[in-house]
Amino acid sequence: MKVTFLGTGYVGLVSGACLAESSHEVICADIDKKKIAILKKGGIPIYEIGLEEIVKRNVEEGRLSFTSDLKKAIQESEVVFMAVGTPEDKVTGQADLQYVFAVAETFGKHLNGFKLFVDKSTVPVGTAEKVEEIIKQVSNGKYPFEVVSNPEFLREGAAVKDFLNPDRVVIGTKSEKARKMMEQIYRPIARNGRPILFTDVRSAEIIKYAANAFLAMKITFINEVANFCDVAGGNVKEIAKGLGYDSRIGERFLYAGIGYGGSCFPKDVKAFLETGREYNSQFQIIETVNDVNVAQRIKPFVKLQEIFGKKLKDKTIAVWGLAFKPRTDDIREAPGIENIKLFLEEGCKVRTFDPVAMPNTEKVLTHKNLTYTKKATDALKGADVLVIATEWDEFRVVDYKNMKKLMKGNTIYDGRNVLERSEAEASGFTYFAIGV
Repeated sequence: MKVTFLGTGYVGLVSGACLAESSHEVICADIDKKKIAILKKGGIPIYEIGLEEIVKRNVEEGRLSFTSDLKKAIQESEVVFMAVGTPEDKVTGQADLQYVFAVAETFGKHLNGFKLFVDKSTVPVGTAEKVEEIIKQVSNGKYPFEVVSNPEFLREGAAVKDFLNPDRVVIGTKSEKARKMMEQIYRPIARNGRPILFTDVRSAEIIKYAANAFLAMKITFINEVANFCDVAGGNVKEIAKGLGYDSRIGERFLYAGIGYGGSCFPKDVKAFLETGREYNSQFQIIETVNDVNVAQRIKPFVKLQEIFGKKLKDKTIAVWGLAFKPRTDDIREAPGIENIKLFLEEGCKVRTFDPVAMPNTEKVLTHKNLTYTKKATDALKGADVLVIATEWDEFRVVDYKNMKKLMKGNTIYDGRNVLERSEAEASGFTYFAIGV
């Protein structure tokens, strides 16, 4: 089928490239002409494992193209996917839908025959109805169309794999015609035995928020247990293993640490809470999840403040990890950056390293007392404390003897439990972690 993605951010670019890989003819369109120019030259504006290869292959084979001509992209396609951001409104906590509504207007303006308008963005329940009304008004009802909800469930760092081999595909439709068109789009994935769930539009919109809220709850739950282990004893790694063997619970997302971040969980949890309030329905559990995570994210700073007191301002802190999770350069809501800001406000000097996220961080965070280093070991030079904020694989195996030579102090705060307490303490370090 001929398919267009309006928005070439994380979701649009990955989804578009993967549908081209599934033999569809895909146009990725964006109003950002600089980004389109980069893509046309073979550049990839985001870091995602495997993405560059499939983009290159499908461009060469003529199945994937890029344009800033939205009119042409819409009119030449049978199905138009909306893949724009829905950032958090910093005042209300709700999802900011200005980009969603702008795309709906553009679609309505250039509608030239029956098409599906497929919402890939994460939006509150009822958004499809608002979008449908906008399209009708702009197009004056001249051509028929249908709004479909098809939320994405891509994990950064594994997005290509997730799209081509998903746990499930969720599609909310109103008509049999739309269902058949969406079945055709996802036929290659269905042939691989992956489940395609068709439901009503409102249920599809809610599934996305409910899924993210539930996963955030699992992370927060194990962090609460880890915090209890810190005062009562026990090893949260062993506890998580014992929980994970229970098939009703499962092992995924039971990794204790300094909280969740990224572009999805923080904003989606808050948006779900605000949507609940709109409908006079209080999510008590989800409210607690959000509150606990806010406190969990700054535990390194709070603990070191407790240890060093007023002397903390005289310390040099090495921070390993700026991305909110490994295998991505996404720094949105990253706990490592949040702690760095607190250390700098306290008067500390900070030396930091991340394998891929430093360029993004340097764009938004500069300070006379902040140094970005070329290697992880460079960040340790003269440091009183090492804080591990992201669980990159290269941080899991360390040379303690070399660390002792490079560091001025001997304190490690392992915010992701990547090291072993016994090894660190045997090497002369004072080791703090999350529940171990």
